[in-house]
Amino acid sequence: MNFQEFGFILFVEKYDECVSFYRDQLQLDVRTVKDSLVIFNLPQGYLMVEQGGVSTNQEKTREQNPAVIRFNVDNLKKTVLQMEGLGVPFANRELSFDWGTIAVFHDPDGHRLELFEVTS
Repeated sequence: MNFQEFGFILFVEKYDECVSFYRDQLQLDVRTVKDSLVIFNLPQGYLMVEQGGVSTNQEKTREQNPAVIRFNVDNLKKTVLQMEGLGVPFANRELSFDWGTIAVFHDPDGHRLELFEVTS
């Protein structure tokens, strides 16, 4: 196979809030804007936010959304502080496991997102 790029499509109900969240709070660069979707650049890929999902006011269960979007970062604590400065609330600022450390937050639709500190 000769795949050129990886893409993740996220269907959302709170479309305008989610677009603002990914653009303004996560500071993802906008690649494309269409009537019912926005595509954001990611390293080696893209995130498409598209109308047509169902939101919740809390984290979606695995039955509602069995996927997690995880962003790898060099320094978890520093990135959490930067994102909190941009208004991103965290459900957990630091969770340690034998395989690594993560921080947990959610988009306006209740999709779970994580930061993962990359260590050698």
